[in-house]
Amino acid sequence: MSWKVLISAPPMLMTLEECKERFKQENLEIVAPKIKQQLSETELCNIIGDFDGVIAGDDPFTAKVIAIGKKGKLKVLAKWGIGVDAIDLEAAKNLGIYTSNTPNVFGDEVADVALGYTILLARKLHKIDAAVRKGEWLKIQGTSLKGKIAGIIGVGSIGQAIARRFQVLGMSLLGYDVHPINTSFCQETRLKQVELNYLLSNADYVVLACNLTPNNYHLLNETAFGNMKTGVSLVNVARGPLIDEKALILALDSGKVAAVALDVFESEPFNLENPLVNYPQVILGSHNSSNTREAVLKVNQMAIDNLVRDLKKATIGFQK
Repeated sequence: MSWKVLISAPPMLMTLEECKERFKQENLEIVAPKIKQQLSETELCNIIGDFDGVIAGDDPFTAKVIAIGKKGKLKVLAKWGIGVDAIDLEAAKNLGIYTSNTPNVFGDEVADVALGYTILLARKLHKIDAAVRKGEWLKIQGTSLKGKIAGIIGVGSIGQAIARRFQVLGMSLLGYDVHPINTSFCQETRLKQVELNYLLSNADYVVLACNLTPNNYHLLNETAFGNMKTGVSLVNVARGPLIDEKALILALDSGKVAAVALDVFESEPFNLENPLVNYPQVILGSHNSSNTREAVLKVNQMAIDNLVRDLKKATIGFQK
């Protein structure tokens, strides 16, 4: 038996050649459209019924998309990566669509980028590079990271990897998470688990590393920014909608927030009409913090494993 599979995860699309033998072994007929970041709901609705399964990126698999898929051939949604916020899991469950993700991956990769962004914000190395390329000899006075307080929002596998890197820099660590943080980890890193408002009012650097849920949409809003230290720096390597970008712009204008590094945005890919493009103290990323060759090849195989396992389960159930 063969299955028709849509692949919409950009990192996997860029490494398809290295998966060809596995696709052949598993009898997977692959469709790989050109995608900048994700397919739209309309695009998915127009094609989803033709596929038995999907290895999905951050595409909006809404209840509408899933219902149309169910009327066709759709049996399995295998998320490439960790975050499943773009998938209506309840709708999938109710319609008998198998879902999966690849948990506990990208911790080190995303943490490396969070560390890199933090150093850039502290020492302005990106600005110095740009100036030297123009023939200037810029001397920016940076700030030392040793002794500063880092507040990490979301202390799962990624947040813990970030904390370990910040500890090496000599930073004090505050962590906020909706779940209790492992006691031995807190002892190892000297991280103190605190309430969100305490973290926001004490941290010199606020780093977002949590999942996006309906409960934390616009977690950093006008009120949250108001609770922060004046001159705070912010790094987001999680999900764009965790930050209310209109409130962030107000905080930048007032000087409450001194500098920001954003790997993700409320709307992706980034639109040059977004006012944030006009702020030189904002570093703009491309939702790319997890993208290393080693991690991508590993997650490719994990996603295929999940897809094939669930396609087999769905097929057996159908035959019964």
